[in-house]
Amino acid sequence: MDIEALRSFVRAAELGQVRRAADELGVTQQAVSKRIAALERRLEVRLLSRSARGVGLTPDGRVFLPHARSVVAAADRAVSAVGPGARTLRVDVLGLRSAQAVVLHEYWRSRPGTGLDVVTLRADDPGVAAAAVEAGEVDASFRTVTAPGALPPGVRMIHAFDSPLDLLVGPRHPLAHEPEVTPARLRGHRIWIPGIAPLSEWSDFYDQLVTAFGLRVDAAGPHFGDEVLLETLAESPDVATLVGARDRYVWPAAHGLRRIPVVDPVLAYPLSLILPGTHPHPALGGLIAHLGSLPRPAGRVWRPSWAKVPGGGDAQKHGAGHR
Repeated sequence: MDIEALRSFVRAAELGQVRRAADELGVTQQAVSKRIAALERRLEVRLLSRSARGVGLTPDGRVFLPHARSVVAAADRAVSAVGPGARTLRVDVLGLRSAQAVVLHEYWRSRPGTGLDVVTLRADDPGVAAAAVEAGEVDASFRTVTAPGALPPGVRMIHAFDSPLDLLVGPRHPLAHEPEVTPARLRGHRIWIPGIAPLSEWSDFYDQLVTAFGLRVDAAGPHFGDEVLLETLAESPDVATLVGARDRYVWPAAHGLRRIPVVDPVLAYPLSLILPGTHPHPALGGLIAHLGSLPRPAGRVWRPSWAKVPGGGDAQKHGAGHR
């Protein structure tokens, strides 16, 4: 049904004159009359009665008017929802405790009133997230498609920021009282990271990490949630895990867990942002600028082979360093 015909009918009925409706809508009186006449033919009823004083509602018009108002209002809301700067920015993150969510929260706090919808797509395969960006289901996704040429043609991927890794251990672990540790010190220790999903970017990351430093990463068993992982660490004298330095974890004081930075080199998890190739959401420019302002890891840094860094091309490999 023609929305402008409905709008013309509503305003003519409310104002009582076709001429006043035409002036308000910015069209000719003849155009308003033609729209209403076409609507009446479509419905096969008379909606307005005409007289020298103007127009009035017929019985059918009185019944139809509230429905027409609702349709016009809904159409106006739909248009305003996607107007420049009006639609809420919708961004996918791996989890609400992840570094991506923490950085998004910082961005939102720095820009009061920014419309932001933080979602988590239930998919381990980053290709699924890339497809969601291409389809317009989300405006951006903090995921990385690591396979060359696997990125859909309708999207692009940029470096977002690096997330240095910390060692997280319980109070009885041999490394619990170290102020910092090197990757070499981690050799021989069990690093438990349950539920590493095949096809995920983090599966590729940990495969390369194990190869580069000879670490023992144990992915055995299902992931029953962060609470179970933290309890296990608190009770164990030999189990450790790796977490992002910005990742938000909270545990009871009685757990006595320790976060220990990994240095020389820093183990950096490179986070990417997948964006539409054309017509990105207007608010993405501000988010990208915020990401570019984040501090970069200091000293020597190890990144996986697929990582890209601003102004630095490919990732720096173990031993090459990056400052």
